[in-house]
Amino acid sequence: MSAITLPRQDTYLNINYGIRSWLLTTDHKRIAILYLVSITLMFVIGGAAATMMRIELFTPASDLVDAATYNKLFTMHGIVMIFFFLVPSIPAILGNFILPLMLGARDLAFPRINLLSWYIYMLGAGVTLWALIAGGVDTGWTFYTPYSTASPTHVVAATVGVFIAGFSSILTGLNFIVTTHKLRAPGMTWFRLPLFVWSLYATSLILVLATPVLAITLVLVAVERLFHVGIFDPALGGDPLLYQHLFWFYSHPAVYIMVLPAMGVVSEIIPTFAHKGLFGYKVVAISSIAIAVLGFLVWGHHMFVSGMSLHAALMFSAFSYLVAIPSAIKVFNWTSSLYKGSISYDTPMLYALGFIGLFTIGGLTGLYLAALGVNVHVTDTYFIVAHFHYIMVGGSVMGYFGGLHYWWPKMTGRMYPEKWGRAAAIIIFIGFNATFFPQFILGFEGMPRRYAAYPPEFQFLNMLSSLGAVLLGIGYILPALYLIPSLWFGKQAGPNPWDATGLEWKTSSPPPANNFEKIPVVTTGPYHYPGKQDKVG
Repeated sequence: MSAITLPRQDTYLNINYGIRSWLLTTDHKRIAILYLVSITLMFVIGGAAATMMRIELFTPASDLVDAATYNKLFTMHGIVMIFFFLVPSIPAILGNFILPLMLGARDLAFPRINLLSWYIYMLGAGVTLWALIAGGVDTGWTFYTPYSTASPTHVVAATVGVFIAGFSSILTGLNFIVTTHKLRAPGMTWFRLPLFVWSLYATSLILVLATPVLAITLVLVAVERLFHVGIFDPALGGDPLLYQHLFWFYSHPAVYIMVLPAMGVVSEIIPTFAHKGLFGYKVVAISSIAIAVLGFLVWGHHMFVSGMSLHAALMFSAFSYLVAIPSAIKVFNWTSSLYKGSISYDTPMLYALGFIGLFTIGGLTGLYLAALGVNVHVTDTYFIVAHFHYIMVGGSVMGYFGGLHYWWPKMTGRMYPEKWGRAAAIIIFIGFNATFFPQFILGFEGMPRRYAAYPPEFQFLNMLSSLGAVLLGIGYILPALYLIPSLWFGKQAGPNPWDATGLEWKTSSPPPANNFEKIPVVTTGPYHYPGKQDKVG
């Protein structure tokens, strides 16, 4: 009896082979995989620096590394994690892979520019890593002047690397904007767009408008260092507050570059695993644009103790409270969508629920920092570190892992072991809180950030934070231990293992090179579940 041989299904993974076919590809899905590999490497490097910091902080004395090396470690951690992981992770990986599929398109609007953006990212990452590893940088990820204009470390090379990587972000944002405008499937009106697309669109607007401001600011730092032109350094007749205004004009919107895509991921996961339409679809969609717009108006709350006028501080405080409204709308609508839903607690759903809880804590503590009196007390303490990480790690990274697990079957055609996925999500949630919640208390009690040594009375909470970091690290390592083997040993996923409603689930897993055999026609809203009465658009 002869075995039956099934015909091979052509996918983007097997349409051709060889390194050349990957390095010269213009397929958005393959470019997303290239980003996945390179950004994961940056995550490992940034995480290794953080691990060294937490080991050092286990005891009050500076006994593992000296203060200068500690400065270089937290600078490496910040620069790598922010500019080379958090900013590009969801847009460059999940956005690149999923956006054309969600829109019913064959590819992004500019496939060659998409590939170019990856090469630019790699060039920027290479230059920055050389600066951080060869001689180190000790200014912190903010490159604050006047120290950054006088530091003896490799500041110019690091700023050049970040400058180069900025062009990758701009090209990606431009590509996403044009694709969303021009390549939507027939019948896909603006209020039939999935909320992940709305989030990517809002993020892309920030990328295109804000990144050039950071780029020219870093160029000015390099010019001042190399040619001693008085721009930011008071010794040369410059103004360091000018640097802070320019830097935070980019860097506060950059917070939303990191968190808006994660919000979009959560907006996809919640309806799928609650098995009902998303509550208040239009309001959630518009809130993404509102966050992008208001995000440009609040940068001054990073400068309350820098010497700005009281009237300016009051205005920035008011805008900081205002920007919380669209974020709160999303949280309330997500939780309303769970009401009377048939909820299944699969791995992506656990990450989404973890995102809601951690982001809410991060957002509420942000309101503390918007209050002038509290801000003065906790500025430059571990309260700031905890708040920032609840937004960026508790928010963006939880959203990233949720999206990676949600679309992993679509990207690879394989399922991962669900029990291990759930275990990793729970370990990350517990480890994260054990790591960063004690830092709220440390900061409120007055422990300053960026110190390698500290008074002995702070040791217990620092030990707890360091032990939590060990648990968090285990949680981050686990997905690699089951996702990579699933490429060979995972069961076949099928086109739609989650019974989801988006267009990306209407094609095979993994998708063919041209995404769809025939361009689909859209006739309903993005979260239409038969038998449910939710108004989704």
